[in-house]
Amino acid sequence: MTSVRTTRLLPQTYRPLFAHAGFKRLLPALAASDLGDGMSVVAVAWLAIEIAPPGHSGLLLGAALAAYGLPGALGALLFGRWLRRLPPARLLAADSRIRAVLLGCVPLAWAAGMLHPVLYVALLAGSSVLHAWGNAGRYSLVAQMLPAQQRLAANALLSSSVSASIVIGPALAGFLAMVVSPAWLIGLDALSFAVLAVLVGRVRATDGKAEAEAGTEAEAGTDAGTDGEAKGAEGAPQTGADRPSAGLQLLRRQPELLGVLALTWFFNFLYGPAEVALPLHVTDDLHAGAGLLGLYWALFGAGAVLGGLAVGTLRRFPLWPVTLGIVAGWGLALVPFGLGASAPVTLACFTLGGLIYGPFTALSYTLFQERTPAAWLTTVLAARSAALLTAGPVGTALGGPLIALMGPRGVLAASGIATVALAAVGAAVRIRSTRRPASRPGRGTGSGPRGAAARP
Repeated sequence: MTSVRTTRLLPQTYRPLFAHAGFKRLLPALAASDLGDGMSVVAVAWLAIEIAPPGHSGLLLGAALAAYGLPGALGALLFGRWLRRLPPARLLAADSRIRAVLLGCVPLAWAAGMLHPVLYVALLAGSSVLHAWGNAGRYSLVAQMLPAQQRLAANALLSSSVSASIVIGPALAGFLAMVVSPAWLIGLDALSFAVLAVLVGRVRATDGKAEAEAGTEAEAGTDAGTDGEAKGAEGAPQTGADRPSAGLQLLRRQPELLGVLALTWFFNFLYGPAEVALPLHVTDDLHAGAGLLGLYWALFGAGAVLGGLAVGTLRRFPLWPVTLGIVAGWGLALVPFGLGASAPVTLACFTLGGLIYGPFTALSYTLFQERTPAAWLTTVLAARSAALLTAGPVGTALGGPLIALMGPRGVLAASGIATVALAAVGAAVRIRSTRRPASRPGRGTGSGPRGAAARP
């Protein structure tokens, strides 16, 4: 009965979004770029293996994957002075144009026989330098475009598009890589961003913009009485893009949020070497092709989608035990790779790992949303994003040298064992931090394991 009622509610939730002409035009273009990025998960790695000098495939693979993400963190910090005041549509369009041009150069250079490994890494790095700003522009544009009551549903659609691209993109890339070079798949990703850049230029954030501005002004007026720092010298509300350092300062005064950020950073960091090792495990250990690599990522994405849908059922449990359990569960799912398990077994483990990982991001965001004052939420989330953008690429860059020392199977197992150890350390720190305030009289239960802070 509940599922029938939910099914009836879904159209009522999403139907108003498609009455907005701008959002209706923008969503397919965003979905296409997400699909292109999902294909690039396989294509970037596979092309690196193809063009790497003999004996250096692991190093080039790690450098390529790091270049595809790490410059975005640098761009978020270096270009804030010039980009933070640009309209969201211009940020999204600028990122899309850069990615379209530089990623489009990859298949052209490959076809001309000029795709040297250094040039390949440079093109990937340049294409991602504004991607953090483009992602911020995506969600800010939707917030401007739609009234407040429709933004949650719109964000759900955007998130679902990303999740679906993880399922469809790698599988499609694995199939197409058996017919054409992965360089052309990167070219398709470039084409999707070219289309997005054109459509963003035609979208005008009109409907809902007045309401959004009114809501922002009302919120700023309310918060000004409780937090004088929420406004700048000229009285304008400060955003996360304007004051990322202020978000870090607030995090230092929130040990629980800082703990979640540290746990997430190390979780993503330890995942990085596994991302590098998996393609080489497929080629070197299993002697298989891109189709199997695409299947690994497709099954992981399917598991993550199902796990993310289950996040609502986890709200009844304390946040920290569930979060640490997710970290440990993902680590355990990687250990069989190092034991020489067969491909069907490791495929099942990777699917289970995606299912376990699925709720992690939603739970992390929930704690930040509930424990951060409204006037500071954008600032804190911007600081969170800037910090986490470094974790995966740094771990990915480390993956190449580790593979040279331990081999793909060894790196996958080591990543899993280290992740389980991270969960154990996090549990020990959490237990110690909850016992300490419990011994002090006059303290509320909000910091305890069953207090308000412990539940999303």
